[in-house]
Amino acid sequence: MAWVYLTVAGLFEIGWAIGLKYSDGFSRPVPSILTVAAMVMSVWLLSIAMKTIPVGTAYAVWTGIGAVGVAVLGMVLFGESREMVRLVCLFLIIAGILGLKLVS
Repeated sequence: MAWVYLTVAGLFEIGWAIGLKYSDGFSRPVPSILTVAAMVMSVWLLSIAMKTIPVGTAYAVWTGIGAVGVAVLGMVLFGESREMVRLVCLFLIIAGILGLKLVS
């Protein structure tokens, strides 16, 4: 169950990182509230996952999910670069996440 919590925590991390863009420096109330709520949920779920998953593994997976998710959404929502080298690097992060899962 800890891995489910960790995965959902990573998804909330994606939400708050994208929310920062939409909150416009916390000047827009609704996106700002949703962003802060996603931050709280993300860290709370991460802390629950860390009860059984080693801290280094949990943190690396959490940030990896967030990094890949935000990079992909940046491409989709904000027209960010889709260069092949960037995609390969994202794939390497995913491989690292899967590797950590397999050895933990």
